[in-house]
Amino acid sequence: MIISASRRTDIPCYYTEWFFNRLKDGSVLVPNPRNTNRLGRVELSPEHVDCIVFWTKNPAPMLERLPLIDGMGYSYYFEFTVTAYGREIERNVPEKSAVVDMFKRLSDKIGPGRVDWRFDPILINERFSASWIAEQYEILCGQLHEYTERCIISFVDEYSHTRNKNFLLNRNDMLETARHITAIAGQYRLPVFSCAEEINLGSLGIEHSACIDRKKIEGLIGAHITAKKDPGQRPSCGCIESVDIGGYDTCGNGCAYCYAVTGENALQRRLVQHDPKSPLLTGRPKGTEIVTDRTTPTLKTDQISLFD
Repeated sequence: MIISASRRTDIPCYYTEWFFNRLKDGSVLVPNPRNTNRLGRVELSPEHVDCIVFWTKNPAPMLERLPLIDGMGYSYYFEFTVTAYGREIERNVPEKSAVVDMFKRLSDKIGPGRVDWRFDPILINERFSASWIAEQYEILCGQLHEYTERCIISFVDEYSHTRNKNFLLNRNDMLETARHITAIAGQYRLPVFSCAEEINLGSLGIEHSACIDRKKIEGLIGAHITAKKDPGQRPSCGCIESVDIGGYDTCGNGCAYCYAVTGENALQRRLVQHDPKSPLLTGRPKGTEIVTDRTTPTLKTDQISLFD
C-alpha cells in the first residue's frame, strides 16, 4: 500500500505531530470527502505500508524527525513544490530563499533521488509572462539542480472556487513555456517531466510522468510492486493507486490556485477542530460513523535482482 501524505494538504508543514502520533498508534481514520459519516480506517504499520509520498512546500517541522521514520522501517520520498511566485500568490509560504534552503537541507539529509522538485502550477497572465516564468525557473534551476534528480511541471487548471481563470494557458503559452524550461533544464542536465497534462510535450523533451511513480518506488524499496493506475485521479494522471490520508480545507499555505481549499471560512473551521492526538486530521470521531477498513495488502511481489 502506498500512502499519500497528502495531495489535499501540507502534512509535513502543518501536521507533523499528528502524523507521528498516527505512526505510533499504527492507524489513521480518513473521512469520505462526500460523506463525513463514513470513515476509512487505514493501518499504518511498515508491514502494510510499502512507501509514503509526502507533498509539501515547507517540510521544516518534519526535517529533524525524519530519522524516526527511518528507524520505524518506512520508505518514503518527497514531492517538494517550489514555484516562481511569492506571497502575492502563495500567501503563507516562506520567502523563496528560505524555501530553497529547506530544499537543500532536505536533500542533504535523505538524498536528491528522494526529493522531486515540482515546479507546479505554471500560471500565465500580464504579470507572469512566459519569459518571466523562464527567468524565475532559470534562477531556481541553478539553485536546485544538484539537489534533485528530476523536475515535474504542470499548468494551472480551472476550479470554480479559485481565481485560476485569470491564469489559464492556451496551447501556444504551454509550448512557449515548455521550450524555455527544456532549454534551461538541459543546460543543467536536469530531466523534466509533465504531470497530469493532456498536451504532448515529448517533442520538446518533456515526457509524461507520475508523482506517485511505480519505478521510483520500486527502486527505493528494492522490490517489484503490482500497482494499477489510480482510478481516483484525472485520466491524464499517471500516478499509481495510493491511499490519501489528508483532508480538504485543511492547508494553511494560502495559495490562490489551490483546489483543495474551498474557502477561508471552511479552512478556519477545520483548523480549529484539529487535535494532534485524534485519529482524524480534524475533529474527533463521534462514535456514530460507519467505519470500513481501507487497508490494502502490500504491493510487493519479489525482490529486484541485479539483472532486472
